Amino acid sequence: MDEAAATRRAALDAVEDVEPDRLYERIAEHVQAGSMVPGVLTILSVRAVTDGATGGASAGDDTLLDAVERRAAGVQLIYDGLRLTRQLSHDEPWTTGHKEAGDLDVLVADVLVARGFYLLSRTTAATTAVETVRAFGHDQTVRETHDDPGLDRNLEADVVRLAIVAGAGLRETALSPGVTELAATLAGEFETDAEAGFDDVERLGMGTIVDRLAAVTPDTGVGEGLTTSVDD
Repeated sequence: MDEAAATRRAALDAVEDVEPDRLYERIAEHVQAGSMVPGVLTILSVRAVTDGATGGASAGDDTLLDAVERRAAGVQLIYDGLRLTRQLSHDEPWTTGHKEAGDLDVLVADVLVARGFYLLSRTTAATTAVETVRAFGHDQTVRETHDDPGLDRNLEADVVRLAIVAGAGLRETALSPGVTELAATLAGEFETDAEAGFDDVERLGMGTIVDRLAAVTPDTGVGEGLTTSVDD
């Protein structure tokens, strides 16, 4: 899927300046091994509110392409960082003789989330990104004392909502109340299990996603990201 390749490329480009090399290599390894569902959904959400304008975008559409890819990368990196944090909380490598690897992965997760925040910081998705991370932190805190795997699954639903908000925000679209419900539904469709997170996007049926997203992202007019390179 072209959207998955674009997401992976944009995410890796966003962290290419990270040093030292060992840290960058571990970040790249983690990003490349993960599902690109968050970034792909961001791109498809843009398409849902721009009548497919990004599908045939070319070199002349650099402003739009850059804005779309930055948003896709931002959502993807936040998810990858939180997914790794969740994995660490379950595996606890410090208790199995892998302290050094665990410490490195904590840093990897921090960098991923921070860089994702940076990419979304000047977009309409910034507040939702903060809410997503806060909700994740709350769920993981509760998870420490309550054996409820369902709390882990909240991350995927919240990230799907973030992807929709980030994508639709290119037109400052007012999202309907159905966004939260659709996000939970899609997260369930795209998820393998609470620990593995999203399935590989290549194995998912994405053919109807744009229409389903369009139903919860009513067109309210052109806004940020389409005509200027200042935003994003």
